[in-house]
Amino acid sequence: QAEAQTLAGKRQAAREKTRIGRQIAVLLTGFADEIAQTTVLDPACGSGNFLYVALRQLLDLEKEVITLSADLDVGRFFPTVSPSQLYGIEINEYAHELAQATIQIGYIQWLRENGFGWPSEPILKEMDTIQRRDAILTFDADGHPVEPEWPQATVVVGNPPFLGGKLLRRELGDVSVDQLFGLYDGRVARESDLCCYWFERARREIERGRLCRAGLLATQGIRGGANRRILDRIKQTGDIFWAQSDREWILEGAAVHVSMVAFGDGTGVDRELDGKMVSQINSDLTGSLDLTTARRLKENLGISFMGDTKGGPFDIPDALAREMLSCPTNPNGRPNSDVIRPWVNARDITGRSRAMWIIDFGTEISEADAAAYEAPFGHLLSSAREARALSRTTRVEWWVHERPRPEMRACLARSPEFIATPRHSKHRLFLLLPAEVLPDSALIAFSVDDAFFFGVLHSRPHELWARRRGSQVREVESGFRYTPTTCFETFPFPWPPGHEPQDDPRVQAIAAAAEDLVEKRDRWLDPPEWTKVEVLEFPGTVGGPWDWFIDPATIVARGDVKLGTVRYPRLVPCDEACAKLLAKRTLTNLYNERPTWLDLANQRLDQAVSAAYGWPAALPDEEILERLLALNLERAGSSTARPSHAR
Repeated sequence: QAEAQTLAGKRQAAREKTRIGRQIAVLLTGFADEIAQTTVLDPACGSGNFLYVALRQLLDLEKEVITLSADLDVGRFFPTVSPSQLYGIEINEYAHELAQATIQIGYIQWLRENGFGWPSEPILKEMDTIQRRDAILTFDADGHPVEPEWPQATVVVGNPPFLGGKLLRRELGDVSVDQLFGLYDGRVARESDLCCYWFERARREIERGRLCRAGLLATQGIRGGANRRILDRIKQTGDIFWAQSDREWILEGAAVHVSMVAFGDGTGVDRELDGKMVSQINSDLTGSLDLTTARRLKENLGISFMGDTKGGPFDIPDALAREMLSCPTNPNGRPNSDVIRPWVNARDITGRSRAMWIIDFGTEISEADAAAYEAPFGHLLSSAREARALSRTTRVEWWVHERPRPEMRACLARSPEFIATPRHSKHRLFLLLPAEVLPDSALIAFSVDDAFFFGVLHSRPHELWARRRGSQVREVESGFRYTPTTCFETFPFPWPPGHEPQDDPRVQAIAAAAEDLVEKRDRWLDPPEWTKVEVLEFPGTVGGPWDWFIDPATIVARGDVKLGTVRYPRLVPCDEACAKLLAKRTLTNLYNERPTWLDLANQRLDQAVSAAYGWPAALPDEEILERLLALNLERAGSSTARPSHAR
């Protein structure tokens, strides 16, 4: 009886093992079927590199199932994953042909490397899943622009073409760009990089339920400016679940920096950012405080401006400018100093001033009136006119700058000085410039020149805010892009600009610290032992751009025009030896070295600014940003604003 019971037990165990084996086999077969049914689309596939990698990943995953099935003794089978699961769109004929060969050869290599022999003949099969056409623009039967339909797939991967918004017309032509703008109006900002159109199409496919997930590359600039709006849209209809915010990428032999973004419908996934698990990924590809919710503050509007865009060779060297300035008055009875002024771009701020000048006819002047300034106009005839004719100019008045920024000019004219900072720089530097200087478009100009305002701009809270709200140029060491709308107009000052109580000791402490910083910095840049004051003299119009430098004793009336002698002081090296020494005295070098005296001066300023906010002096960076965001939302009247940490 005992032997019979033992035998029955063994039979029951065998039946149970067989039952479990069948269940495992069904489960593994289901896994294999799911892998074999997964389809991958690269809508800008080029020569097929991403599809090649995707195919190998699918095959490797299926091999794991096959190996486990064999180890569990429930059967072994041949891989069913094949190139037919891959879809691609490519507009270039050569790349389209190459992609098909890349995928087929990659498939054969994998089979041989993993011991599965050769595929059935013909070895190289035609792939009708790789289509040669445009992925973002096509036309209907009536010739109207429409969005081309993408093959339905499980996932989208790819590296869509990088082309900055300002280069679109030059590379694609006006007709195509206008068609794109019209077709994607309200969905992709016109200033966006070309790759954003692929992000939007993938987002829309997910929203329509025709796609599960997408993983695409972009320049790291997708984290800011107009490009980031496409990531905002992705988060509105789904979510980002994986990203590399900044990764070096080799493109045609050059190292660029890219962002890698994976997104879906927002359900059932963990989130990983830069190799770390996070609770959320914001549209600027940060994982903590979401500063993209900050709003523009009315109190900050109309203060910061991008500088003048000249749109041609209007700038002239010092020697030529001085020659023109010293010319006698023109046939219109006016001197050339009416239309010649110092010119500064970012290089003059981060490095040494090059003593450049610019021919500037203002914002509106007729060709006849401009031609009356003989030497300056004659110079532009042989330089700017031809350059403007060959450019994609937006205005026919070639003698006027492309974008002279009349609003900026009107605001800067109210004070004898203005504050400027480079749009792109490694260090966030601010300095005062005299009102006669015309700032270039590579600068952001501020129409407020008081020491309190300057001090807050140069403080740690503003730099932290600007770095997070700006967009990175390339690698972190190259700095970031400062923009008025995102970096300044959203920044909450301790008091709204122009409303700070001048007799408040906290305001006075910031002003004193800022003045001390500027004084020490200027003395380092231009030591009195190496520099001297040079006074330029030339005729100027009373009431004109040089009015504040005209010697009253020299004023004479000539018809309707009053003229006088301009005496314009400027610092120059004492001699050639001093010039060589001064060449190394730049703001970039100073902040790279960051001597102790500079650190102490900045610390004093930071402490004064923290006191004005009512904060402790040594808050962590993230807490400073959290408090600034709360103050921004409070000032903007947001219903979601938390109580302010500031006064």
